[in-house]
Amino acid sequence: MSPRLKKGQISLPMIPLKDIVIFPHMVSPLLIGRPHSLASVEDAIESEQPVFLCMQLSAETDEPTLEDLHGVGVTANVVQSIRLPDGSIKIVVEGLNRAAIANSFVQDEAMYAVLDPFEGDDELPEDALINVVKKQFEEYAQQSQRLAPEIVLSLNTIDDPDLLADMLCAHINVKAAERQELLETPNLTLLFERISIYLSRELELLSMENDVRDRVRDQMEKGQREYYLTEQMRAIQKELGSGEFAGDEVQELRALIEKSKMPKDVKDKARRELQRFERMPAMTPESGILQTYLEWLTDLPWSKRTRDVLDLKKADKVLNEDHYGLEKVKERILEFLAVRKLSRSTRGPVMCLVGPPGVGKTSLGKSIARAMGRKFARVSLGGVRDEAEIRGHRRTYIGALPGQIIQSMAKCGVQNPVFVLDEIDKMSVDFRGDPSSALLEVLDPQQNKNFSDHYLEVDFDLSEVFFLTTANSEYDIPEPLLDRMEIIRIPGYTPLEKEHIARQFLIPRQFEETGVTKKNVEFRSDGLQTIIHRYTAEAGVRDLDRQIGKVCRKVARKVISAPKKSSPSVQKITEKAVYTLLGPPTYSDIDIYAKEPAVGLSIGLAWTSVGGETLPIETTVMKGKGELKLTGQLGEVMQESAQAAYTYLRARAKELRIPIMFWTSADIHVHYCLNYNTSILS
Repeated sequence: MSPRLKKGQISLPMIPLKDIVIFPHMVSPLLIGRPHSLASVEDAIESEQPVFLCMQLSAETDEPTLEDLHGVGVTANVVQSIRLPDGSIKIVVEGLNRAAIANSFVQDEAMYAVLDPFEGDDELPEDALINVVKKQFEEYAQQSQRLAPEIVLSLNTIDDPDLLADMLCAHINVKAAERQELLETPNLTLLFERISIYLSRELELLSMENDVRDRVRDQMEKGQREYYLTEQMRAIQKELGSGEFAGDEVQELRALIEKSKMPKDVKDKARRELQRFERMPAMTPESGILQTYLEWLTDLPWSKRTRDVLDLKKADKVLNEDHYGLEKVKERILEFLAVRKLSRSTRGPVMCLVGPPGVGKTSLGKSIARAMGRKFARVSLGGVRDEAEIRGHRRTYIGALPGQIIQSMAKCGVQNPVFVLDEIDKMSVDFRGDPSSALLEVLDPQQNKNFSDHYLEVDFDLSEVFFLTTANSEYDIPEPLLDRMEIIRIPGYTPLEKEHIARQFLIPRQFEETGVTKKNVEFRSDGLQTIIHRYTAEAGVRDLDRQIGKVCRKVARKVISAPKKSSPSVQKITEKAVYTLLGPPTYSDIDIYAKEPAVGLSIGLAWTSVGGETLPIETTVMKGKGELKLTGQLGEVMQESAQAAYTYLRARAKELRIPIMFWTSADIHVHYCLNYNTSILS
């Protein structure tokens, strides 16, 4: 039975809705399928009265009661209804007014609601607020592209605030709970403010969606464009007959990484960097840096090595073929190879060949590599003053590269070359670091297994490298570095040894370079000795090689200038011919030892990093005030030696039968001269 209605109350058939809110003046289709709702629709159509539409608190409730419904709904006319084959009804409703539900009951299976009038607020909102909401809705309609332009035009013609608010609520796409909140708002000003808040939020969300959509579209267009261009390149390459298209650097680098046999940690790092390179746009600067880095990693010989040939007879033959003399040095190298053959250990002493220029230090390294069947690598350290030359630059710097050690290892292509570090005594230090400190890790057998280059940022094994260093003077090598090396001194050659070297190595090489042969020139012993004594003054044979080359070039000119019909005669290089070809001698042949003994003359020996010299020392006494004069460009050590000798004379004057007070009336002049022509005794 229907309950008794109070004054102002009405009862209408009720249709509970799931997540749908209908506003006044809103036209919307509904699909009715539940039995109570079907009965309510049929009663409303038969009695030609409106229905009451109210949203459920939960959409999962199939048979809602009064407690399961929101307190405010809308009365609506059923404009159209269609019976469907499955028994459900599709209706079109038009909202009329808000109403508050006071009670509910069931009559003939139809649900009815007892309704109270909805009490609203008569206060009208300000025109400025209404205008702001209209502008927001226009922008919302433009960005959402879900509303027809006619809707915006029709809303602009509405002057009634109640009607305008209901139409705006009907077209805003917000959640069902928020639509119900708008439906229950009694104050028009508050309702417009809430509409403005929801429109602002939706506009911001739409702006974000549009940005994301634009980015996705741009990326898709870029990918399609790149795919199209790649396919065009493939077609062009195929038409030109230049083989398979090789523009995919990522695939090439991936194949190189897998083939390089890197250690696991290095390969993992290379794969991570390759993933970064693959995601990076091709035109960015960092893309080129990453590609260069990966190419360096794949170029290094992580597992490639040559097999050692430890045949002592062959090594001895190779050393004798390449060098004359140097018996102690050759003996030490053969000892090293013998130990390597017995122990098979990759660790060993780092040999440092110390000697004047031109004695064959670097070429000894090449001979060792040839004797062992290894590849040869060389780095000149002369003038190196930056630590990054050894350890490399970090990749953060523009134009960064690995150090010279890693570059040479990549160039030779194996993990166990003979590596010569030339002129290790010529390194210097400045604000960029100490390169000798970086070499400590390279040459230390306990550390170089995990050599760290700043550019690579991974460890590289140098323990199998046969390091060989060269220097002119061991005194210029830093002490910590010298401690890690075994010094092997290479003295200068005697004139007889130089003549043998010239006949065995220098003359055949100059014949090859200048084109003359034995039919054109013959070097006599006296001619070679004249060149050695009168035109060179060195411990090695570098200048001798140049003088022989000069003689061969002058002979070559004579051969070309000779008449073609006459057979060329052999030019014999005698002492007289040397003077004719090379001109006046560079060095004097005065033999100070052959001079008659003289008071105040003694002969000493001077040592330099480029060889030894005889050093005449002359002394003379004259009247004076006891001064000691020293001339001849003496260093501090020589000056101290002269002062010590002078003190000894004064202290031992009586034993030496010298007047005790001689120093008060005589000056002593000591002169060191390399050239006898500067003698103060002449």
